[in-house]
Amino acid sequence: MNALQKMLRRLTDNYSKDPGSNVSKLLNIAATEIEELEETADKIRLWRDIDEAEGVTLDRIGHNVQQWRGQATDPVYRILIKSKIARNLSDGSINTIIEVLAITLDTEPENIAISELWETEPAAIQVDVPTALLNEVGFSFTQFGRLVNRIVAAGVRANVLLQGTFEFSDTLVTDAEAGFSDEQQEIGGYLGAVYDPADDPDLPI
Repeated sequence: MNALQKMLRRLTDNYSKDPGSNVSKLLNIAATEIEELEETADKIRLWRDIDEAEGVTLDRIGHNVQQWRGQATDPVYRILIKSKIARNLSDGSINTIIEVLAITLDTEPENIAISELWETEPAAIQVDVPTALLNEVGFSFTQFGRLVNRIVAAGVRANVLLQGTFEFSDTLVTDAEAGFSDEQQEIGGYLGAVYDPADDPDLPI
């Protein structure tokens, strides 16, 4: 039931409720404005959600948590904002780091594994993450590696292992078509990667 119908329903029966009547035409002017205001209010409520906000609205959410956009796209910026919020609540424990990364990548905690490297380095950990998760959110492995190192406690170094599979294409292709997978990555599989934070600058965005 739209706004006009609700208004006509409240009218007493001594007024014509026919859509073509003068009363209906007059109320329709107000009803149209009310519906536009309701649509705007609904959009405002919706865009308070980080996953729904876009552009300047997303910038304002980031400003509230002191996370700046830089050159990041909306999908990547959402990751940075979620990560910043989670980092603000993190106590630096391994379980908390896993929870933060799960929130950041919008996945289940069991998809992320962390192991301590105390046998080779006293203050270091290794983070194992499926490469497909980064592909889904549009985050490069270098950006993600830097982000992980901002999540862990100060003085702790995090190596990131991006897990995946790899195989050559089983079809003959020309040089111009050469590659290991199609754009949907349904043929050829995924590439794995390793991130080592040594001498790497902070995330620039």
